[in-house]
Amino acid sequence: MFVKSVMIPKEKCLTVRENTPVLEALQELEAKEIDALPIIEDGKYLGMFNRYLLYKAFFYSDMDKKSFLEQAKVSDVAIKKNTFVKLEDVYEKAMVKLYDFPILAVVEDGKFLGLVTRFDIMHQFKSAFGMNSKGTRITFTSVESKGRILKMTDILHKYHASVISLVTFDETDKLFRRIVLKIENEEKIDRIVTDLEKSGFRVLHIEKDE
Repeated sequence: MFVKSVMIPKEKCLTVRENTPVLEALQELEAKEIDALPIIEDGKYLGMFNRYLLYKAFFYSDMDKKSFLEQAKVSDVAIKKNTFVKLEDVYEKAMVKLYDFPILAVVEDGKFLGLVTRFDIMHQFKSAFGMNSKGTRITFTSVESKGRILKMTDILHKYHASVISLVTFDETDKLFRRIVLKIENEEKIDRIVTDLEKSGFRVLHIEKDE
């Protein structure tokens, strides 16, 4: 999954200009109940504005609240100019960058193309784990050797099992890899687990959605 698949296009984004008073931008955040506003000038991305940045800038200023809100511009408090993702970036990259900030700009050659939000990325994350579909989740380990994933798929094919999701972990471990497999609930689960164990997979946990 790529960023372009979950991006909110610029035509649907609320933005502000660099000379917008912080009071006006703050009122926009509160009125629309959004987390941040990208700062755009002539189509170029200049940074991000949000409440936290506003409060931080005010704290370090020597101005009273009224003066600060009336005189300061969003460009005075903006950051994240160099923190953005590109259209062809995978959404996992966006997930890492969204750890500290709820919204990321999508930028190509300095031009603002849209936004990616933490909510949208988490929705894709849930989809990758099959959390939106009921089934049975089997967690097991496998010796890290050639042909192990193929062996697992042969077992699933044998029982005509419908796979909802498949995620692997421990990519840096040279000996073992954890695998989380989710398949549709069916009576063949016990036989699938038995065949996995006979083939050298070690089943750690089985959980069926209610």
